[in-house]
Amino acid sequence: MFAASAEVATYPLWRNWCLTWGATAYEATDPLPGDELLADPGTVTTRAIGIDVPPTAIWPWLVQMGPGRGGMYTYDWIQNLLRLNMHSADEVLPRFQDLKIGDAHRLGQRGPVLRVAMLDPERALVFQSDDGHWVWAFVLEPDGKGARLISRNRIALPGAALPARAMYMYLMEPGSLVMERKMLLGIKRRAERLAAA
Repeated sequence: MFAASAEVATYPLWRNWCLTWGATAYEATDPLPGDELLADPGTVTTRAIGIDVPPTAIWPWLVQMGPGRGGMYTYDWIQNLLRLNMHSADEVLPRFQDLKIGDAHRLGQRGPVLRVAMLDPERALVFQSDDGHWVWAFVLEPDGKGARLISRNRIALPGAALPARAMYMYLMEPGSLVMERKMLLGIKRRAERLAAA
C-alpha cells in the first residue's frame, strides 16, 4: 500500500523519464515513421538504445517478433501469465523473415490485432492495431558506431473515463517501461552477440 501511494505521489516527477527512457531529446520529439497514422494520441512513449552493430544485423530480430514467432525478447514468463504465447528466440529464424505489409498477429486470445502498416527494410517497421488506437514503430538510425533503435508507441484512449486514464498512467506506463526496456536490451544483446560470433 505504501509503495503504491509513493508511486502515485512521485510519478509526475519521473513520468518524462519513464516515457522517454534511453531516448535523446531529439529522438523523443522528432517525427518518426508511423506518427501520421494516429494524429492525436493520448499517450506517446519514445524509448531507445544504442546497438553496436549496423541496422542490417538488427533488422532480422525485429521482423521475426511476435507471438508464435520470435517472441518479444522481454520477460516471457510475465507475458505468458497473460496467455500471450511468447517464447523469445535466441537465434534468427529464417521462416519468419518474410514479413509483408498487412501481416498481423493477435496479442493473446482477446488482445489487439497488430498489423504491419509500414515496412522500410533496415529502417522502419510500424504496426497499427486494427481498431486504430495503437501505433507501434521501430526505427533504426545509423549513428557511426552502429545504430540507434527507437521504439515509439502512440496510444489513444477514446472515451476512457478519468479512473481508466489514471490507471493507464500510473500502472500501464511504468509497466510498459519495465517490459520495453528488457525488450530493447534483449535485442541489443542478441544482435551484438550474433555479430561477434
